[in-house]
Amino acid sequence: MDLSIIVPIKDERDNLRTLHERIVQAIGPLNLDYEIVLVDDGSLDGSFPLMEEMAQADPRLKVVRLRRNFGQSAAMQAGIDHSTGDVLVTLDGDLQNDPADIPMLLGHMKEGYDVVMGLREKRQDHMFVRKIPSLMGNWLIRNVTGITIKDMGCTLRVMRRDLAENMPLYGEMHRFIPVLAMQAGAKMLQVPVRHHPRTAGKTKYNLSRTFRVVLDLMTVKFLHSYLTRPMHMMGYAGMLSMFLSFASLATTIGMKIVSGQWMTGNPLLLMSVMLFMIGVQFFALGLLGEMMTRTYFESQNKRAYVVRDTVNLAPMLKQRTAA
Repeated sequence: MDLSIIVPIKDERDNLRTLHERIVQAIGPLNLDYEIVLVDDGSLDGSFPLMEEMAQADPRLKVVRLRRNFGQSAAMQAGIDHSTGDVLVTLDGDLQNDPADIPMLLGHMKEGYDVVMGLREKRQDHMFVRKIPSLMGNWLIRNVTGITIKDMGCTLRVMRRDLAENMPLYGEMHRFIPVLAMQAGAKMLQVPVRHHPRTAGKTKYNLSRTFRVVLDLMTVKFLHSYLTRPMHMMGYAGMLSMFLSFASLATTIGMKIVSGQWMTGNPLLLMSVMLFMIGVQFFALGLLGEMMTRTYFESQNKRAYVVRDTVNLAPMLKQRTAA
């Protein structure tokens, strides 16, 4: 299979037929062996029966139905797991992404990119509920991670299978696919794409999403920078706390010598004790993190790297042990 188009679906019954028609119109002229994978993420509006009907009429249309609403990240992962294409295309099912832009994205991928993402230049969304929170979130992610991608939330993107399979999509990590791709060493490009107003169905986004982005960003930053060396993060915090503890103790002794102030009545003495204990706790957390990291990698035979290509080497055989 050359191409898999993956679309998470949550209560989009009124958009499904039009979505299918536009995808076929966009991909048909390319003469590619392709499939469309629709993932029903717990729809309650009758989307699944309609998808079943459409799949009977078009064998290229595959449907994955989840038992309940697991979220867009899980639905995206399910689509990747059940697809077979060498190149994967993802887009939303609300028709705000335009399938007609897919050939253009595929054309850029031939230039040697691993991921080509869309940039919604003229975004057709509510200013205060969607646009402004998105601008703030994108600015924060760029400054924390160092990524240069401007629009993290555009679901319309094209990526190679080997990269997609190595992305840890769980929780709500779908928002950070550009960051995860950067961390995997992918060559990325973002190009302007069309964006249409929603004409049917109801949006699933609200302002609470902005606060969840901040929390998820902390997770992404930690996993990227300190997953294999948690002691470095906790150790730095512990050393800083220890330094402040000794500085506070030295100040307390100095005040005793210079002004004769009682040490036991000086709050700086209590602060030095508190900071010392906090430092010990940070070191303890770092050691526990190191033990968990080794368990994570060694018990599952995981590697702390991802291979792009090999020359004159057979693929590494995966050793499987029976439970």
